[in-house]
Amino acid sequence: MRILFMGTPDFAVASLRQLVEDGHTVCGVFTQPDKPKNRGHKLAFSPVKEYAITHGIPVYQPLKMRDGEALALVEQLEPELIVVAAYGKILPEEILNAPPPGAINVHSSLLPKYRGAAPINWAILNGETETGVSIMYMAKELDAGDVILQLTTPIGEDEDAQSLTVRLAELGAQALSRTVRALADGTASRMPQDESAMTYASMLSREMSPIDWSRTAREISCQVRGLIPWPCAVTELAGNRFKVYRTAPGRACSAAPGTILSAGKSGIEVACGDGQSLLITELQAEGGKRMAAGAYLLGHPISI
Repeated sequence: MRILFMGTPDFAVASLRQLVEDGHTVCGVFTQPDKPKNRGHKLAFSPVKEYAITHGIPVYQPLKMRDGEALALVEQLEPELIVVAAYGKILPEEILNAPPPGAINVHSSLLPKYRGAAPINWAILNGETETGVSIMYMAKELDAGDVILQLTTPIGEDEDAQSLTVRLAELGAQALSRTVRALADGTASRMPQDESAMTYASMLSREMSPIDWSRTAREISCQVRGLIPWPCAVTELAGNRFKVYRTAPGRACSAAPGTILSAGKSGIEVACGDGQSLLITELQAEGGKRMAAGAYLLGHPISI
């Protein structure tokens, strides 16, 4: 098929690569405008733009989607299908309806659960044991279109949002490949979403970072894993503020929540609100580098 692809981050690259490998004609790529990066504020390409350039695919970076210019580009490219994966812009209906079958989206949740900006993070934050990807027809309402195909996968007990994103990107590419093939041969299904089961995955914020040690050990573990790579869970222990990157299950204890039970080679053990402890095994002190907690303690011992 002749496909116009819209996407921006690493997550979207897997889907774009799959379309190319499947032999489809990607007539163009829409991606977010280049943005300043690091201290030098040098403009950086999005991962999707980098991939497109290396494969000779025309790249377009419209600033607005409703001024008519983006629609004119779409009409000029004459795609048979629009594929969207983490583009980061809301598309007006005239663009969604430009090709005959419309536009489809690669979404990283099992819709109707976790519509919105951060579905992978919220699945972990809420302690889900399973997630997946949905390929859906795009509609005017956010992530509310009819579902074509879903694939599921378990969430590992130690898996954080960053590693799960990598896995779901590949799973989404597989689902997209099957969907486009079904659309081409006319066998694609169409299942309306159950609005009564809808949940929303709002954007993350730094207000979500502070750890409340009165919560259960599992809840805190989910918070740590769900907020990686940003904004990260944070805590203050022995007068020092840390970002917490990795934890491990501890043991039963009777100490007050937030009490430091041990601090040594294996990490910093802290009492939680459910009578269990949690071991901080990887952290970053303010102004320092991310490292194993045991390595940090060699130069910065903490009193019990």
